[in-house]
Amino acid sequence: MSTRTRTAIITGASRGLGLALAQELAHRDWRLVIDARGATELARAAEALGALTTVTALPGDVTDDWHRQALVDAAGDRIDLLVNNASTLGPSPQPPLARYRTSDLQRVYAVNVLAPLALIQLALPQIPAAGAIVNVTSDAAAEPYEGWGGYGSSKAALDQLTAILAAEQPRVRVYAVDPGDMRTRMHQEAFPGEDISDRPPPQDSVPGLLALIDGELLSGRYQAREIFAGAGAGTV
Repeated sequence: MSTRTRTAIITGASRGLGLALAQELAHRDWRLVIDARGATELARAAEALGALTTVTALPGDVTDDWHRQALVDAAGDRIDLLVNNASTLGPSPQPPLARYRTSDLQRVYAVNVLAPLALIQLALPQIPAAGAIVNVTSDAAAEPYEGWGGYGSSKAALDQLTAILAAEQPRVRVYAVDPGDMRTRMHQEAFPGEDISDRPPPQDSVPGLLALIDGELLSGRYQAREIFAGAGAGTV
């Protein structure tokens, strides 16, 4: 099958890891459906990607029913890849759980857990047996970092959701992928006022994602930068 026939939905693709992955897939002639909350940044990304491949850019919030439906409709009859990359850190600086407002926590879970599942539910009928679902997770899902209770617990929930979905949907590949620390805006928001210039760029995590997308690894949890070393599969 020609790669020109493959279609991917990537959420949160106006910057960071989502954009880096979209750029690589565009070079491989994938057709892209991308979104982000910021319309201006998304339009800028779509213009650059559009020089390489066919791109549909839909600004919106993944927690909105109509927006998720629009993404699936734009992809058409076949969705070869769904990447749930859009997420939210929550309040910055991140508060301890003892002072975490439940309204803020509800928003974090709405974006990081419920929206990915809802989008998967819509997309599954169009995902072929060779297709893949990639849910972007974090080491904060497994490590009890102080101050990361909201974001970390939401990603832990996403991990378990991914594992159960893989058991229930053996016809498709379902991955939770920890990209590792990255020099992104969200990572900077997690450490306000700190210098994060020593963190690697998101592009460094893309080869691991491509290895999953193009390969035949079993469904599971992987660390993007360890896949080539043969140490990607996790148990957390």
